Amino acid sequence: MPDFANKVAVVTGGGRGIGQEIARRFAAGGAKVAVLSRSESSCAAAAAEINAAYPGSATAHAVDVADHDAVQAVAKSIIEDLGTVNILVNNAGITRDGLLMRMKEEDWDAVVDTNLKGAFNTVKAFLRPLMKAEDARIIQITSVIGLIGNAGQANYAASKAGLVGFTKSVARELAGRAVTCNAVAPGFITTDMTDELPEAVKESIIARIPLGTLGETRDIADLVAFLASPAARYITGQVIAVDGGMTM
Repeated sequence: MPDFANKVAVVTGGGRGIGQEIARRFAAGGAKVAVLSRSESSCAAAAAEINAAYPGSATAHAVDVADHDAVQAVAKSIIEDLGTVNILVNNAGITRDGLLMRMKEEDWDAVVDTNLKGAFNTVKAFLRPLMKAEDARIIQITSVIGLIGNAGQANYAASKAGLVGFTKSVARELAGRAVTCNAVAPGFITTDMTDELPEAVKESIIARIPLGTLGETRDIADLVAFLASPAARYITGQVIAVDGGMTM
């Protein structure tokens, strides 16, 4: 496991699923972790669960990443409390699925504002401390849907594809400061959302995956931990799919 002692990590969408697993992994490596979620109860519960295993490692911060001013305020509070930020993981995301001909403007805006503008807001808010930090890392959680598209998810696909371009541009802008920026594109991962899918839908999804199974949240957290570690110092501007072979 990478050593994150004396490091500070910020994880958006950290209240459950992939984000919570990523936050837990950083805490296990010795980092102080700021867990961000739009839901106050969700981030508080996630931080409490992490602190039960790794006492004093996690703090909870309720914020809507789509709200620029609110993100700025939370970032200021985190920096004041923890001193710096070495790692930023943009995992916050929502879906508002529907065929394009029926999609409401507010559903498009909500998804793009959270998934894409939210990443812009957090990078902007933490940019100065990251530029001064040791082994600074920015990691965006995009999706294979942003690489291949999906019927009924035009808004989600556009937001996640936008993260790819954003990642590569940020990587170029910050390379001179030795800040790396990469994206991880999960495929279908077992979470509380996939648990609710009908078995027939799960089977149709698995039929599209060469490895023949859904991924686990730890599969994403393992890669994020590597990209955040000193071992990944020479990797930047990359998009890595963790999808059981779906997009190969």
